Amino acid sequence: MLSDQERQKRLSDVAGLIEMMRPAVQADGGDLILVSADPDSGVIEVALQGSCSSCAISSSTLQLGVERILKGRLDWVTEVRGGVDDSLSFEDSYMMGKGGYVPVGR
Repeated sequence: MLSDQERQKRLSDVAGLIEMMRPAVQADGGDLILVSADPDSGVIEVALQGSCSSCAISSSTLQLGVERILKGRLDWVTEVRGGVDDSLSFEDSYMMGKGGYVPVGR
């Protein structure tokens, strides 16, 4: 059983790594957000937004980038789930990859 302090540290560590990765995704017109993190089970859920929804390598970004970094740096992470925000039309998403995407402050 995790203490509240350890649980908070794990959540903080995940959030810090997500923030570290975001600029790389944003440079291509997308964004990376942390949807949820369960410090007890080790399951992390993330979402790619912006131009990522029309990008052919979105799944590779999630598996070879985000998942690899999270699992490599946080030994308690057991699974990384992810998806893309496909609420935009293909045309709008494509234009974001041309530099039109400005992440909304959180």
